[in-house]
Amino acid sequence: MQKLKVKVSLIITTYNWPEALFLVLKSVKNQFILPDEIIVADDGSSKETANVIKEFSNKFKLKIIHSWQEDKGFRAAMSRNKAIAKAKNEYIIMIDGDMILHPNFIKDHVCFARHNSYVQGMRAKLSEKKSNDIMKTKDIYFENFDKGLKSKRYSISNKFLSFIFSGTCYFHKLNMLQTCNMAFYRNDALKINGFNEDFTGWGREDSEFGARMLHAKIIRRDLRYAAVAYHIHHEGNSRKMLNKNHAIYLNTLQKKLIRCKNGIDKYLN
Repeated sequence: MQKLKVKVSLIITTYNWPEALFLVLKSVKNQFILPDEIIVADDGSSKETANVIKEFSNKFKLKIIHSWQEDKGFRAAMSRNKAIAKAKNEYIIMIDGDMILHPNFIKDHVCFARHNSYVQGMRAKLSEKKSNDIMKTKDIYFENFDKGLKSKRYSISNKFLSFIFSGTCYFHKLNMLQTCNMAFYRNDALKINGFNEDFTGWGREDSEFGARMLHAKIIRRDLRYAAVAYHIHHEGNSRKMLNKNHAIYLNTLQKKLIRCKNGIDKYLN
Protein backbone atom coordinates (compact mmCIF):
# COMPACT_ATOMS: atom_id res chain seq x y z
CA MET A 1 0.00 0.00 0.00
CA GLN A 2 1.23 3.49 -0.90
CA LYS A 3 2.67 5.51 1.97
CA LEU A 4 0.96 8.80 2.79
CA LYS A 5 3.04 11.96 2.74
CA VAL A 6 1.02 13.27 5.69
CA LYS A 7 -0.73 11.49 8.54
CA VAL A 8 -4.49 11.85 8.09
CA SER A 9 -7.39 12.00 10.51
CA LEU A 10 -10.71 11.60 8.72
CA ILE A 11 -13.55 13.27 10.65
CA ILE A 12 -17.12 12.26 9.79
CA THR A 13 -19.92 14.40 11.26
CA THR A 14 -23.22 12.64 11.90
CA TYR A 15 -26.56 12.88 13.66
CA ASN A 16 -29.13 10.08 13.87
CA TRP A 17 -28.82 8.68 10.37
CA PRO A 18 -27.05 5.33 10.89
CA GLU A 19 -28.18 3.97 7.51
CA ALA A 20 -26.27 6.74 5.70
CA LEU A 21 -23.26 6.44 8.02
CA PHE A 22 -23.09 2.73 7.15
CA LEU A 23 -22.67 3.61 3.46
CA VAL A 24 -20.11 6.32 4.22
CA LEU A 25 -18.00 3.94 6.30
CA LYS A 26 -18.33 1.31 3.60
CA SER A 27 -16.87 3.82 1.12
CA VAL A 28 -14.02 4.57 3.56
CA LYS A 29 -13.31 0.86 3.80
CA ASN A 30 -13.00 0.79 -0.02
CA GLN A 31 -10.35 3.55 -0.19
CA PHE A 32 -7.16 2.80 -2.10
CA ILE A 33 -5.32 4.58 0.73
CA LEU A 34 -6.87 4.40 4.20
CA PRO A 35 -6.71 7.32 6.64
CA ASP A 36 -4.53 6.87 9.71
CA GLU A 37 -7.55 7.25 11.96
CA ILE A 38 -11.29 7.79 11.67
CA ILE A 39 -13.24 9.96 14.10
CA VAL A 40 -17.02 10.08 14.01
CA ALA A 41 -18.12 13.50 15.31
CA ASP A 42 -21.57 12.64 16.65
CA ASP A 43 -23.93 15.47 17.63
CA GLY A 44 -26.00 13.32 19.98
CA SER A 45 -27.20 10.28 18.04
CA SER A 46 -28.96 7.31 19.62
CA LYS A 47 -27.43 3.86 20.14
CA GLU A 48 -28.13 2.74 16.54
CA THR A 49 -25.28 4.97 15.36
CA ALA A 50 -22.95 3.52 18.01
CA ASN A 51 -23.85 0.04 16.77
CA VAL A 52 -22.87 0.92 13.19
CA ILE A 53 -19.55 2.32 14.40
CA LYS A 54 -18.90 -0.80 16.49
CA GLU A 55 -19.66 -3.03 13.51
CA PHE A 56 -17.16 -1.25 11.29
CA SER A 57 -14.57 -0.97 14.07
CA ASN A 58 -14.46 -4.74 14.08
CA LYS A 59 -13.79 -4.81 10.33
CA PHE A 60 -11.20 -2.00 10.09
CA LYS A 61 -7.53 -2.42 10.94
CA LEU A 62 -7.77 1.14 12.27
CA LYS A 63 -9.76 2.04 15.35
CA ILE A 64 -12.78 4.28 14.80
CA ILE A 65 -13.11 6.86 17.56
CA HIS A 66 -16.70 7.73 18.47
CA SER A 67 -16.72 11.36 19.63
CA TRP A 68 -20.24 11.75 21.07
CA GLN A 69 -21.91 14.70 22.75
CA GLU A 70 -25.34 15.06 24.33
CA ASP A 71 -28.19 16.01 22.00
CA LYS A 72 -29.01 19.64 22.77
CA GLY A 73 -29.92 20.75 19.29
CA PHE A 74 -27.73 21.45 16.26
CA ARG A 75 -24.22 22.03 17.65
CA ALA A 76 -22.02 21.06 14.73
CA ALA A 77 -19.27 23.55 15.63
CA MET A 78 -18.84 22.01 19.07
CA SER A 79 -18.95 18.47 17.69
CA ARG A 80 -16.26 19.25 15.12
CA ASN A 81 -14.04 20.96 17.69
CA LYS A 82 -14.19 17.95 20.01
CA ALA A 83 -13.24 15.65 17.14
CA ILE A 84 -10.35 17.86 16.01
CA ALA A 85 -9.11 18.02 19.61
CA LYS A 86 -9.06 14.20 19.72
CA ALA A 87 -7.25 13.90 16.37
CA LYS A 88 -3.70 12.55 16.64
CA ASN A 89 -2.56 13.41 13.10
CA GLU A 90 -1.36 16.52 11.35
CA TYR A 91 -3.86 16.66 8.48
CA ILE A 92 -7.63 16.77 8.90
CA ILE A 93 -10.04 15.71 6.18
CA MET A 94 -13.62 16.50 7.13
CA ILE A 95 -16.78 15.07 5.58
CA ASP A 96 -20.45 14.81 6.52
CA GLY A 97 -22.12 11.53 7.39
CA ASP A 98 -24.09 11.61 4.14
CA MET A 99 -21.09 11.73 1.77
CA ILE A 100 -20.13 8.52 -0.06
CA LEU A 101 -16.48 8.68 -1.09
CA HIS A 102 -14.86 7.84 -4.42
CA PRO A 103 -12.12 5.21 -3.87
CA ASN A 104 -9.44 7.84 -4.60
CA PHE A 105 -10.87 10.38 -2.14
CA ILE A 106 -8.20 10.18 0.58
CA LYS A 107 -5.39 9.75 -1.95
CA ASP A 108 -6.48 12.85 -3.90
CA HIS A 109 -6.70 15.01 -0.79
CA VAL A 110 -3.27 13.89 0.41
CA CYS A 111 -1.67 14.64 -2.96
CA PHE A 112 -3.24 18.13 -2.90
CA ALA A 113 -2.25 19.00 0.68
CA ARG A 114 -0.14 22.14 1.13
CA HIS A 115 0.87 24.07 4.22
CA ASN A 116 -0.73 27.48 4.88
CA SER A 117 -3.89 26.57 2.99
CA TYR A 118 -7.22 24.87 3.46
CA VAL A 119 -9.03 22.88 0.79
CA GLN A 120 -12.62 22.99 -0.42
CA GLY A 121 -13.68 19.90 -2.34
CA MET A 122 -16.75 19.16 -4.44
CA ARG A 123 -19.89 17.14 -3.89
CA ALA A 124 -21.97 15.37 -6.52
CA LYS A 125 -25.60 15.40 -5.42
CA LEU A 126 -27.64 12.24 -5.80
CA SER A 127 -31.29 12.42 -6.76
CA GLU A 128 -33.95 11.44 -4.25
CA LYS A 129 -34.72 8.28 -6.23
CA LYS A 130 -31.06 7.27 -6.52
CA SER A 131 -30.56 7.93 -2.82
CA ASN A 132 -33.52 5.75 -1.92
CA ASP A 133 -32.21 3.00 -4.21
CA ILE A 134 -28.74 2.89 -2.68
CA MET A 135 -30.16 2.91 0.83
CA LYS A 136 -31.91 -0.33 -0.12
CA THR A 137 -29.24 -2.00 -2.27
CA LYS A 138 -26.13 -0.71 -0.40
CA ASP A 139 -24.51 -0.39 -3.86
CA ILE A 140 -22.13 2.59 -3.70
CA TYR A 141 -20.53 2.34 -7.14
CA PHE A 142 -21.34 5.25 -9.49
CA GLU A 143 -20.57 5.98 -13.12
CA ASN A 144 -19.39 9.50 -14.01
CA PHE A 145 -22.66 10.34 -15.72
CA ASP A 146 -25.01 8.14 -13.74
CA LYS A 147 -28.66 9.09 -14.34
CA GLY A 148 -29.13 9.35 -10.60
CA LEU A 149 -26.66 12.25 -10.31
CA LYS A 150 -28.13 15.75 -10.15
CA SER A 151 -24.71 17.42 -10.63
CA LYS A 152 -22.96 15.14 -13.10
CA ARG A 153 -19.91 17.32 -13.76
CA TYR A 154 -18.98 17.21 -10.09
CA SER A 155 -18.80 13.42 -10.28
CA ILE A 156 -15.91 13.41 -12.77
CA SER A 157 -12.58 12.15 -11.42
CA ASN A 158 -9.89 13.11 -13.93
CA LYS A 159 -6.24 14.00 -13.29
CA PHE A 160 -5.93 16.33 -16.30
CA LEU A 161 -9.09 18.31 -15.48
CA SER A 162 -8.05 18.45 -11.83
CA PHE A 163 -4.64 19.87 -12.78
CA ILE A 164 -6.29 22.55 -14.96
CA PHE A 165 -9.12 23.63 -12.64
CA SER A 166 -7.76 23.08 -9.11
CA GLY A 167 -5.68 25.57 -7.17
CA THR A 168 -5.77 28.80 -5.19
CA CYS A 169 -9.19 30.46 -5.15
CA TYR A 170 -8.57 34.15 -5.88
CA PHE A 171 -12.20 35.10 -6.47
CA HIS A 172 -15.29 34.45 -4.37
CA LYS A 173 -13.11 33.03 -1.61
CA LEU A 174 -15.97 32.55 0.84
CA ASN A 175 -18.59 31.30 -1.59
CA MET A 176 -20.00 27.81 -1.01
CA LEU A 177 -17.74 26.86 1.89
CA GLN A 178 -18.87 23.47 3.14
CA THR A 179 -17.26 21.12 5.63
CA CYS A 180 -18.95 18.23 3.84
CA ASN A 181 -15.67 18.00 1.86
CA MET A 182 -12.92 20.10 3.42
CA ALA A 183 -9.30 19.57 4.50
CA PHE A 184 -6.73 21.53 6.48
CA TYR A 185 -3.69 21.14 8.72
CA ARG A 186 -4.70 20.67 12.34
CA ASN A 187 -2.26 23.34 13.53
CA ASP A 188 -3.90 25.87 11.22
CA ALA A 189 -7.29 25.14 12.79
CA LEU A 190 -5.74 25.57 16.25
CA LYS A 191 -4.30 28.96 15.23
CA ILE A 192 -7.81 30.32 14.75
CA ASN A 193 -9.23 28.38 17.74
CA GLY A 194 -11.23 26.01 15.59
CA PHE A 195 -14.92 26.42 14.88
CA ASN A 196 -16.90 29.15 16.61
CA GLU A 197 -19.29 27.54 19.08
CA ASP A 198 -21.40 30.69 19.26
CA PHE A 199 -23.03 29.17 16.17
CA THR A 200 -26.01 26.99 17.09
CA GLY A 201 -28.50 25.82 14.51
CA TRP A 202 -27.68 25.48 10.83
CA GLY A 203 -25.86 28.11 8.82
CA ARG A 204 -22.69 30.15 8.29
CA GLU A 205 -20.38 28.30 10.71
CA ASP A 206 -18.40 26.90 7.77
CA SER A 207 -18.00 30.27 6.05
CA GLU A 208 -17.02 31.99 9.30
CA PHE A 209 -14.34 29.34 9.88
CA GLY A 210 -13.04 29.98 6.35
CA ALA A 211 -13.07 33.75 6.87
CA ARG A 212 -10.88 33.49 9.95
CA MET A 213 -8.53 31.17 8.05
CA LEU A 214 -8.16 33.83 5.36
CA HIS A 215 -7.61 36.57 7.95
CA ALA A 216 -4.80 34.41 9.35
CA LYS A 217 -3.22 34.30 5.85
CA ILE A 218 -4.22 30.67 5.35
CA ILE A 219 -5.44 30.67 1.77
CA ARG A 220 -8.31 28.76 0.22
CA ARG A 221 -7.54 26.19 -2.47
CA ASP A 222 -10.27 24.47 -4.45
CA LEU A 223 -9.94 20.81 -5.40
CA ARG A 224 -11.87 20.05 -8.59
CA TYR A 225 -12.38 16.78 -10.49
CA ALA A 226 -10.67 14.86 -7.70
CA ALA A 227 -11.59 13.73 -4.17
CA VAL A 228 -15.11 13.18 -5.49
CA ALA A 229 -17.86 12.58 -2.95
CA TYR A 230 -21.51 11.75 -3.56
CA HIS A 231 -24.12 13.49 -1.41
CA ILE A 232 -27.11 11.40 -0.33
CA HIS A 233 -30.35 13.33 -0.75
CA HIS A 234 -32.21 14.41 2.39
CA GLU A 235 -34.45 17.22 3.59
CA GLY A 236 -32.61 20.39 4.63
CA ASN A 237 -32.04 21.50 8.22
CA SER A 238 -34.09 24.21 9.88
CA ARG A 239 -33.00 27.76 8.95
CA LYS A 240 -34.52 29.42 12.02
CA MET A 241 -31.09 30.43 13.42
CA LEU A 242 -29.74 31.71 10.10
CA ASN A 243 -30.23 35.44 10.78
CA LYS A 244 -28.44 35.24 14.13
CA ASN A 245 -25.65 33.15 12.65
CA HIS A 246 -25.28 35.48 9.69
CA ALA A 247 -24.77 38.41 12.08
CA ILE A 248 -21.90 36.53 13.78
CA TYR A 249 -20.38 35.85 10.35
CA LEU A 250 -20.66 39.53 9.32
CA ASN A 251 -19.00 40.64 12.57
CA THR A 252 -16.05 38.35 11.82
CA LEU A 253 -15.73 39.84 8.34
CA GLN A 254 -16.05 43.46 9.47
CA LYS A 255 -13.54 43.12 12.32
CA LYS A 256 -11.25 40.76 10.38
CA LEU A 257 -11.20 38.41 13.36
CA ILE A 258 -8.74 35.53 13.42
CA ARG A 259 -9.45 33.72 16.67
CA CYS A 260 -12.89 33.07 18.08
CA LYS A 261 -13.38 33.24 21.84
CA ASN A 262 -15.68 30.23 22.13
CA GLY A 263 -13.59 27.65 20.33
CA ILE A 264 -11.50 24.49 20.52
CA ASP A 265 -9.04 25.55 23.22
CA LYS A 266 -11.29 24.32 26.04
CA TYR A 267 -10.84 20.70 24.83
CA LEU A 268 -7.04 20.78 24.50
CA ASN A 269 -4.66 19.46 27.13
